[in-house]
Order: sequence, then structure tokens, then C-alpha cells
Amino acid sequence: MNLNNQPKSLASLDHRPEKSGRIELDAEGAEEGLAQLVLTVIELLRQLVERQAIRRVDGGNLSEEEIEKLGVALMNLDIKMEELKEIFNFTDEDLNIDLGPLGNLL
Repeated sequence: MNLNNQPKSLASLDHRPEKSGRIELDAEGAEEGLAQLVLTVIELLRQLVERQAIRRVDGGNLSEEEIEKLGVALMNLDIKMEELKEIFNFTDEDLNIDLGPLGNLL
């Protein structure tokens, strides 16, 4: 079939919708969608680790040295996450995906 004689329904597939808070995995944007999904999972895990670390510090179960190491590790993880968001041109809002009736993830 000649590409110039495409039915209108196929021509409409070229339209890319605006960002909706949902991850879009279409053929042309698959790389971006996958990067968004991976960074979202990493950010979710980073936040969970940070909350657990705060609980451990508040619980008094860590030595001063362990608290210091934990703080440095969390700061480094935060810096690395910011670098990755910059590389892929994502904002915090881009990683806060919409889970429909459950609300936003982050």
C-alpha cells in the first residue's frame, strides 16, 4: 500500500498526546516511557529506604558512625537521582505516575 494513500485512522496514529501523568509506551516513545518507568521505581525505592532509615535513627538502634554513613549514602543517592532526571529530562512530576483510581504513586 502506498503511504500517501493511508486511511485516516492510520494517519491519526502520528498524533502524540500531551503528558497526562501516565506512562505512554508507544512505538516511537518506548525508550522515554521505559526510562520514566525505571526512574519512577528507583525514586519509589529511594523514598522507602529514606523512610526506613529515619525510623532506624529515631529508634536509637544506630551508632553515630552508622548514622553518618547512612546520611552520606542517602545524600549520594539523592544526587545521583537528580543527575538521572536531568539526563532524561524528567521532573519530579513526570515520575509521579497516575495510578487511576488509586491516585498518584509518589
